[in-house]
Amino acid sequence: MIKRIQNKVAESRFTLPAVAVYGGIIWLLCGLFPQQWWLQFALFAVSTYLMVELNNSNVLIRIYSRSVSAAYIILSCVACFLFPSLKGAFVQLCFIASLLTLFRSYQDRESVGLTFYTFVFLSLSSLVEVHTLWFIPCYWIMMMFFIFTLTGRTFLASLLGILLPYWGLFAWILWRYEGDFTPLWEHFAPLGDFQFPFDFTVSALPHFLTFVFLVGLFATGLIHYLRTSFHDKIRVRQIYYSLAFIDIVAMVFLLIQPQHEDLMLRVIIITTSPIIGHFIALTRTWITNIAFFVILGIALLLTIYNLWSSSFIF
Repeated sequence: MIKRIQNKVAESRFTLPAVAVYGGIIWLLCGLFPQQWWLQFALFAVSTYLMVELNNSNVLIRIYSRSVSAAYIILSCVACFLFPSLKGAFVQLCFIASLLTLFRSYQDRESVGLTFYTFVFLSLSSLVEVHTLWFIPCYWIMMMFFIFTLTGRTFLASLLGILLPYWGLFAWILWRYEGDFTPLWEHFAPLGDFQFPFDFTVSALPHFLTFVFLVGLFATGLIHYLRTSFHDKIRVRQIYYSLAFIDIVAMVFLLIQPQHEDLMLRVIIITTSPIIGHFIALTRTWITNIAFFVILGIALLLTIYNLWSSSFIF
């Protein structure tokens, strides 16, 4: 079997450490030291570890490869303008954790505990970015059609998971504001804030170019996966279909409400990384080898452009 450069890179044990060093350099160039983004960087590091665990625990790539987590680091560095947001880094971490617990419950209709934790993570992220709640119906759909865990008990567990962080918030408001729940209503008010017609002027050029690049990667990876998914186990297929579903939902949300592009870009990066990682690790033609170099080249150029546009150093 021919091993091209893309396969050697995807299967190498040095790929993830090398990409991690690259990611650290991008963080430094973007302003890690002068801006003191230590907590954001720590959350990014933990998120990367969870992406490694997401790949390992679900065997997303049927050969040894760190392409999923490497792709996550590279795509996160492309969107380096997202680095300063502490809230965004926390949401990204919680979203990955929710996917990790959701996929572990595959076909276990008694997985009340895992379902509870899945929605606790989603709810925690909504405390800092309330629009994360938009994805709750999507998770129920995945549980019904892809993960096969939706029952009366797991649905109730999901509701309890959603409510738990807000019970804590309710108690804090009761103590801090002495029964004035105006802050709670103000927290949920943005959920109904839709802009019509859609205002695409809020999207800066670096954000737009990054979105177009991610859409191209998603389309490339999805076409490949749909053509070759029969090689994977049914469980792995359902996980990839779930990721593709969330990816499409996030893209549609971004297109119809571009003011929430920071949140949606983070979700798209999370769900696109396994899909394009599968493409890079498991294709072996000379055309895909060229595509591998093209993807890396565009990612590097786009990272440099976004770094120049958003860095506090340059």
